[in-house]
Amino acid sequence: MDGRVEAEELSNSLGGLSDSEYSSQDSADDELQFRSVVLKACWKDETGMAEVMNHKGNLLQTMGINRNGKIYLSIEETLFLVQIGELLLVDDKDTTITLSEVYPKVAEEKSGCSWEGFKIYQHLKSLGYIVGRVGIPWSQESIKNCTMVLEDTSETDNVTQFIFARTSIVQPLNNLQLNEANPLSEDDLPNKFKKTFPEESKFVVHLPVYEVYLSNSQFEKTCPGDPNFVVYPTSGHPPSQSDIKELERQSNGLPLKVGHIDEGRVSLFSFDKVELPVLP
Repeated sequence: MDGRVEAEELSNSLGGLSDSEYSSQDSADDELQFRSVVLKACWKDETGMAEVMNHKGNLLQTMGINRNGKIYLSIEETLFLVQIGELLLVDDKDTTITLSEVYPKVAEEKSGCSWEGFKIYQHLKSLGYIVGRVGIPWSQESIKNCTMVLEDTSETDNVTQFIFARTSIVQPLNNLQLNEANPLSEDDLPNKFKKTFPEESKFVVHLPVYEVYLSNSQFEKTCPGDPNFVVYPTSGHPPSQSDIKELERQSNGLPLKVGHIDEGRVSLFSFDKVELPVLP
C-alpha cells in the first residue's frame, strides 16, 4: 500500500496498534497526547525533526541526538512518543500537533523515514531495545565511536548495491553541526537508498537502517560503543544470497538482521552459514 494512502487511513485509526492500548477515534487520538506527557517538543519542518523544549525523567537518555546543547528527535522517535502519550508536540506557534497529523509526515518520507522504517522502530522500542539511525552519531562527543562507514559500491549490475542514506535531514542540520559529527562528506549522503537489483528481484530495503543496542541503564550517548546488531527494514520478496552478502558487507562486521514488513506485521530474521554434510 502506498505510504500516503496508509497514512491517510491511519489518521482515522491507529492501525498496527492494539485496541487495548489506543482508541481508533480521532478525538481519542488527540486526548492521548495529554495522558502522561513528560516531554514537549517543537516540530521543525526545515530539519524534519522535533526540537525538545522541556522534559523530565530519563527517556532522552536513549532517544534523540544531542547537538549544541539541544536535543532533537527524529520523526520515528517523535511519532512513537506521541503514540504512547509521552510527548506533547507543537508547531512554531505553540499549537498542538495531533497524532493524526503526525502520520502524514512519515508517509511523505521527507524526514528520512519510511512507514516500514517506523514499524521496525516501533517494534524494537516496544521490546525495550535502544535504537538509533546508522551513521547519525548520538552526540558530537561520540564521533570517534561511530562504527558504520560507507563505501562506494561499484559492482556489476547483477549484484544488489546499497548505499546507506543519511536521511534528508542532513543538509538542513548543517547549523547543528551534524556534518561535523558524520564520518562522511556531503557527497556521500544521498537522500534515498541507491538500489540496483536484478530485473526479477522484488527485495526492497527501506529507510532508515538502524543500529540496535540491548537495554542498558548505563547507556551513554557520548560513548555508546558498538551496537549489538544492525537492522534493515525490508519488504517484498526475501533477500537472495547476493543480497545478504551485500548487506553483510555494508554492516561492517556487525551482526545483521532483516526486518520484514508484511501487511503491517513485523518479523526479524538473521542468517547463519550452514554446511550440510555430503550424503553417501
